Amino acid sequence: MAGNTRTTSGTRRNTRIPHINSASITSFIPSLTDIHYEILRLLSSLIPKLEIKHRLRVVIGVFGTICAHIVEVWLFGLAFFLMLKHGGFGHLEGNFDGSLIDCVYFSFTNYTTLGYGDIEPLGNIRFAAGIEAITGLSLITWSASFMFMEMTQFWQDEQA
Repeated sequence: MAGNTRTTSGTRRNTRIPHINSASITSFIPSLTDIHYEILRLLSSLIPKLEIKHRLRVVIGVFGTICAHIVEVWLFGLAFFLMLKHGGFGHLEGNFDGSLIDCVYFSFTNYTTLGYGDIEPLGNIRFAAGIEAITGLSLITWSASFMFMEMTQFWQDEQA
């Protein structure tokens, strides 16, 4: 039977769910990238129009990018929570009680590639954790590049 394997105890286990999970997580990435792009685009069009000091514009840009990352972390955290509640994707082990806030905490440590190690993914959920780490790294560096470009422009305008 395709999609089923026998465990050591002889019972059948559905192996299709993790493959669906992998596809779902992989297709989730463009959505997060699109959210990030739209927030950066909004900031880049909004910030120059603000009639405030250049320093405050930079602060608003930093705050906006941090808010974008927080939204993205929460979306990953919610995805982890739903995968764990649905079952069949593996589990998180360690200092973890199964709550949404613990999933978001796990998401923060993955997204930022901080990886304290107090919560460890086991099973197929590790794929999602790895995808989140590389996505977070990419989006954080994108934000840093964005802020560098914005700050360079503001400083050039200020010196003119």
